[in-house]
Amino acid sequence: MDIKFVSRERRARRVCVVVGTRPEIIKMAPVVKELSRRDVPFFILHAGQHYSFNMDRQFFEDLELPAPLHHLEEVRRHTTHASQTAEMMRGIEDVLFKERPSVVLVCGDANACFSGAVAARKLGLVVGHIEAGLRSHDWRMSEEHNRVMIDHISELLFAPTERARQNLLKESVNGEISVTGNTVVDASLEHVEIARGKSRILESTGLEPGYILLTMHREENVDDYLNLRSVLEAMRRISRRFADLPIVFPAHPRTVKRIGQFGLGGELKRPGTLRLLAPVGYLDFLMLLVNAGAVLTDSGGIQEEACVLRVPCVTMRENTERPESIEAGGNILAGTSPEGILVALGQMLGKKRDWANPFGDGKTAERIVRAVDCVLKESGGIPCRRRMDKAMEALI
Repeated sequence: MDIKFVSRERRARRVCVVVGTRPEIIKMAPVVKELSRRDVPFFILHAGQHYSFNMDRQFFEDLELPAPLHHLEEVRRHTTHASQTAEMMRGIEDVLFKERPSVVLVCGDANACFSGAVAARKLGLVVGHIEAGLRSHDWRMSEEHNRVMIDHISELLFAPTERARQNLLKESVNGEISVTGNTVVDASLEHVEIARGKSRILESTGLEPGYILLTMHREENVDDYLNLRSVLEAMRRISRRFADLPIVFPAHPRTVKRIGQFGLGGELKRPGTLRLLAPVGYLDFLMLLVNAGAVLTDSGGIQEEACVLRVPCVTMRENTERPESIEAGGNILAGTSPEGILVALGQMLGKKRDWANPFGDGKTAERIVRAVDCVLKESGGIPCRRRMDKAMEALI
């Protein structure tokens, strides 16, 4: 095939929603439901970055979402950043050629998001980036590379906060910027209610509210021997300092693998209050989060969810692309030293949970879909600043 783009007259009045990891499924869920509510034609493309599709299928069922129309199966054969991204770009391009949507929506900063944005941009389709403008200013992070590049090739930039908008303006991006809030607010508030009705994780584990919840998965922590050992040492000290509080650790498979490879398995057994759990589903995790006395994490998404649900958060990193959560008072940067983590946890445990949510009012998906619908109604599916502004004003 020698055609390299989808011309305007061949585009369907349709939206492609690209997901590839579980956080994207969670954050795209309110958008998918709003597209359905407004009868905007769409389909979901699962790019396969998280390649345990059976686990992902459970996410779709739990969150009451339609199944993906397309799922890329071959991505599971690729593990490096370059080969995985290349395979996703190839597969996404094939789907976009076949379906010819006018708008492609991606969310966040994973390789699947980047692959979807590049494939769509090369075909001349309109790219909308949900969660645009986040910056950690840490160029070691692959997520930082992705989010910067996605923002610079997107026509529609849905910034969650005014700070994110300012980041985009400083970089002189070409796309149209709209401050919409973050879909994590819509998702967290809706999904926690679903979780209350469906999850039985506290009963099955015998946990009482108030424990310490631990999550850890980022490459800079789990793939670095010194950082990983340091965090595990912090857990030992926390176990000794707060002996009445279990440390609940639903361990990411990659984290468990690295602990074994680095010969740190004995560290898991040393803290007497550490409770290692197998990976749990999203609804079970939400219940673990909302009932925690505090959460220790290196995840960006959990920083947001904890802030929205008013769970004190300690971030085991040197920086964050969610500084609003720190300014609000719901989060603190601890680094990865045992001393830093222990001190930060002491500050956050028992903290009054009265901070204001900085990420929006829960109407983010509605704003995004209104703007996308305006684009679809324009001749040729080209973004129109005036109509997008009207879409935003309608919800203020």
